[in-house]
Amino acid sequence: MLKKIILAVATVSAFSATAVQAQEKSILNASYDVARELFAAINPKFTEHWKAKTGEDIKIDQSFAGTSRQAQDIVQGKKVDVVTFNQVTDINFLVKHGLVKEDWQKAFENNSSPYYSTIAFLVRKGNPKNIKTWDDLVRDDVKVVFPNPKTSGNARYSYLGAWLYAHEKFNGDEAKVKEFVGKLLASVVNFPTGGRAATVAFAQNEQGDALLTFESEVINIANDKEYKDKGFEVVVPPVSVLAEFPVAVVDKVADNRGSRELATEYLQFQYTKEIQELLTTFNLRVNHPEVVKATEAQYAPLRTINPTDVLGSWNEIQENHFASGGILDDLLSKRR
Repeated sequence: MLKKIILAVATVSAFSATAVQAQEKSILNASYDVARELFAAINPKFTEHWKAKTGEDIKIDQSFAGTSRQAQDIVQGKKVDVVTFNQVTDINFLVKHGLVKEDWQKAFENNSSPYYSTIAFLVRKGNPKNIKTWDDLVRDDVKVVFPNPKTSGNARYSYLGAWLYAHEKFNGDEAKVKEFVGKLLASVVNFPTGGRAATVAFAQNEQGDALLTFESEVINIANDKEYKDKGFEVVVPPVSVLAEFPVAVVDKVADNRGSRELATEYLQFQYTKEIQELLTTFNLRVNHPEVVKATEAQYAPLRTINPTDVLGSWNEIQENHFASGGILDDLLSKRR
């Protein structure tokens, strides 16, 4: 009798432990700061998808911050299974430290970028300075707001957008390109460390004539109830930079935790038609053919330039432009 009781208790204990283990199955996604609402919408859909497929209940934990900070935290030991960043260079930083495979951009479609954006301009009601292109931003009568490219991802894309536009305009004449980008940097009336502070400077403190940030953010700000009475207008220049939002499994962590299958499917799920449609409701651009066709009227006509087509690999871009002593530092030192 005693043996039966002990066996029953052991069986119940084992079952309970297994149940708890199943309930606790989870992954941690580290993402960029302004992605909170986006993943609040994506994650419940994925947990439903996984439940229907496997019968398992799972949890998606989230971490939001600047992606350079996120990458540094992961290198220092934070156990993150997947990253959904807005900077290729920050994933390459993880590669450098042996956390992500070198060929991570081949793991998923479109260079492991489920969605993308570009740099656009937010201008004041009626567009009083008639700002339409990058050329207008360097006029003497125009002042702009965007974060410091030394600390902000979207600001780096603003810098690259200006550089690539000028590179095309001046047929690669680097002296003229530097002069153009230098003028843009000199026109910045407020140079905060992050995107949220730049929005406050422009929208609340009424500094500058144009705010530069991701197109998705520009549209979201213009439609924000808080700023509706401001009458902000969205300007998408006809030529701008391709800003891909890369994703990757943090291989070392996923393999150690046994979460690779879940982590991989979580990222692959972002390419499904359902999520591609959801992404467009956040004014992000996608590549799914059916969704692109259905939402074509939602977006301004645009020709994008991929930075790597002009400036080399992202490692080269980082070293030449954004590393200490690079071109950006030189141009900032001449800023008046």
